[in-house]
Amino acid sequence: MVVRQYGFFVDTTRCIKCYSCEVACQQWHQMKAGTFMRRTVHEECTGTFPDVKRRFTSLSCMHCEHPACVGVCPVGALSKRDEDGLVVVDKAKCIGCRSCALACPFDVPRYGDKKIMDKCDGCLSLGRRTDEAPRCVNTCPTRALHFGDLGEMEALAARKGGKRMGGDTAPSVYIASAETQPANE
Repeated sequence: MVVRQYGFFVDTTRCIKCYSCEVACQQWHQMKAGTFMRRTVHEECTGTFPDVKRRFTSLSCMHCEHPACVGVCPVGALSKRDEDGLVVVDKAKCIGCRSCALACPFDVPRYGDKKIMDKCDGCLSLGRRTDEAPRCVNTCPTRALHFGDLGEMEALAARKGGKRMGGDTAPSVYIASAETQPANE
């Protein structure tokens, strides 16, 4: 039984697409160039010239409340931690079958040189303590990324007019964008 659920709040009004989050993840996890656990910063353009709006969103594993990947793993390599709700992979158990990748609605699982699954674990593999934020959050120069108890992320998002990402798996991610900002912000 999950005691607390941790997750992310992404403030797209602050993200400048500098890629600091991705670089920090690659560097701290000593990944080869071109491999990512934190997905490429997504860019969305709306409108027509001269009224064009751009929005950037940095996402990683959603650490869903009901992760589809955990249930389909035939060897139990994926699990959801009771103490914080983070979805983690036991690389020693992974057989590289890619069932989790097929089940994940967000295309999160990645397969590296060793042909086993890897994904964001909130920097737990780096020895992150519960009271610390993952490296991507600590590195963000504009403070567009936040991580913590899901109730706290909900409160941050509410102040910015944000909302939780939707889906059957209940992603543990809140997003605020210019479209959801209160008029007085």
